[in-house]
Parts: sequence; structure tokens; C-alpha cells
Amino acid sequence: MSETQFNARLNDEIKVSPEAVEQLIAITSNEDDVNGVRIFVSGGGCGGMSYGMTLVEQPGKYDCVLEKDGLNIYVDAVALAFLEGVEIDYRTQGVNKSFVFKNVFANTGGSGTCGACGAAGGGCA
Repeated sequence: MSETQFNARLNDEIKVSPEAVEQLIAITSNEDDVNGVRIFVSGGGCGGMSYGMTLVEQPGKYDCVLEKDGLNIYVDAVALAFLEGVEIDYRTQGVNKSFVFKNVFANTGGSGTCGACGAAGGGCA
């Protein structure tokens, strides 16, 4: 009995702007033993999902990888379901510089708000 091959390569599921790639390469190149960046999803209650990034020394068994200009961007297979269609950009506004996750509900739908958290209407499930 053969095992199904896990597809660990990403193509267009997540988009990363050239500015974001440049900044991530600058960050990872200054760190020892860093193999890439992990994009993660957490939460899901009334505050909605939170999206973030962290440095990675070694990818996990079920990580998918997006290779951009020598940068490895890892997403575990479960988080990918919430991240398909996301665009990651890097913006500078005055002295403020940040990574921005755009189009975060492209695949899952929703607005990121909860009617039971101060607004009239439905509740959180």
C-alpha cells in the first residue's frame, strides 16, 4: 500500500509583494540558523482570526513552502485553509513600518466581526 504524496509546494495560494519579500529577506539574513518565515493563523473567536509571522529554523512535517527570491515561506496545511487568497504587503507610513495581511477572508468568507460583541444581532458560535 503506497502513501499519498503530500504536496508541499505553493504557487499562487498566497501572494507576497516584492516589498514584503525584500524586508523578510533582510530580517532572515541577519539571523543564524533561520531557514525561513512561518505564516500562522490563531484565534477565531469574537475577535476574529489573527495572522502573523515568525522565524523558522526547521520546517514541520506538514508544512507547505512558497519559495520567493531565495526566501522560504512556510505554512502548515491546516493554516493554509484560512490563508488561501491572502496578500502580504509591507507598508511604510511616516515612521510606521509594518507587514499587512490583505484579503484575509478571500477563501473563508466573513467579515472578522461578531454580532454578540457589542453590536445587536447574532452570537458567536
